[in-house]
Amino acid sequence: MIISPSILCWPMAGRMALSLPITIPCLRVRCNGTALPASHSSNARVLILGATGRVGGSTARALSNCCPNLQLVVAGRSREKGEQLLRDIGKQAEFVDVDIDDATALRAILDGVDLVVHAAGPFQCREQCNVLEAAIVSKTAYIDVCDGREYSQRAKGLNEKAKAAGIPAITTAGIFPGISNVMAAELVHLAKDESSGSGLKPEHLRFYYFTAGSGGAGPTILATSFLLLGEEVIAYRKGEKVVRQPYSGPVTVDFGKAVGKRTVYLLNLPEVASAHEILGVPNVSARFGTAPAIWNWAMVAVAKFVPQELLGNRATIDTLVRLSDPLVRALDGAVGELMSMRVSSIHLWQMIIIISYWLIQYLLLNFLFVLRSSCSFICFVFAVFVMIHGIFKSMF
Repeated sequence: MIISPSILCWPMAGRMALSLPITIPCLRVRCNGTALPASHSSNARVLILGATGRVGGSTARALSNCCPNLQLVVAGRSREKGEQLLRDIGKQAEFVDVDIDDATALRAILDGVDLVVHAAGPFQCREQCNVLEAAIVSKTAYIDVCDGREYSQRAKGLNEKAKAAGIPAITTAGIFPGISNVMAAELVHLAKDESSGSGLKPEHLRFYYFTAGSGGAGPTILATSFLLLGEEVIAYRKGEKVVRQPYSGPVTVDFGKAVGKRTVYLLNLPEVASAHEILGVPNVSARFGTAPAIWNWAMVAVAKFVPQELLGNRATIDTLVRLSDPLVRALDGAVGELMSMRVSSIHLWQMIIIISYWLIQYLLLNFLFVLRSSCSFICFVFAVFVMIHGIFKSMF
């Protein structure tokens, strides 16, 4: 069965911003509702694809630390980095070369593996879910950190095949989407509780992400960002799908004291569709921003002036990444490696209260100065228009 974290929800502290400390238990795979014996689970064989990258390498180290009896098989494009990783995680590991576009090689390497962790991004512009399909054929449990909308939809389309094979599979299980989807589900859960069982859901759900430099994710996030600039943005407004220009619609968002206010832009991310389809929220959008500000300006220019055909070409993107990666790494030292996310929701009645509050304030100010200036009323109307325009612009 294939699931996405967007359908998961459990009680947790917090209201508008949630912090989730993650503890990875020793592997206990469930298949058709039945847990494998603990002795088998603690000695399971786990294949990590993309292990020489930042996300895959962190996954390997985390699994090695919390479950030292696991037999880890790490795969990546750099044998040198792979051997360094093996020195870090100890004896219960081995490095292998594998081409994830070679279905035969994938099925061979999955033989005897209990779980495959697919962290070999970027996931954009991939026409097939090769790893998941190979996992289904070999009856291997599967999890990925996909952040591509089309890829995640194709993965979910293999649900019946996974069920028939009797394997569990989880897609989009990274930080965003993944943890962000769980945050969104919790906001909807809290909204239902606060409405005293009336079943009311938020009218708006907004995903905001910010990274300083590479965000500590290495060159993969650069490739992902460039590829996303070649995709039209899908958002939802009043339950209807709307299409927007990538890296448009900037809004300023407060990410809290540690990060402050940052400008973020529309991007085509898979959690938008999940939140709309699974959580039933009619207005959903996702935005992303980075630092320093010059990167945002550059991405706006790329989205506007570079043809989408070029941005959808993996070879072109690889070249852009090679050219920009040294500069990004140098700036990481200056701006730091920081990643933050915020998921916000709002009800229709909350919007009415906010607008009414500001209208009352402006009415009072206008009343105080109406006798002192003949153009006061015109200024008042203009100020109200700007305020309402700003509120509704921030919705999408």
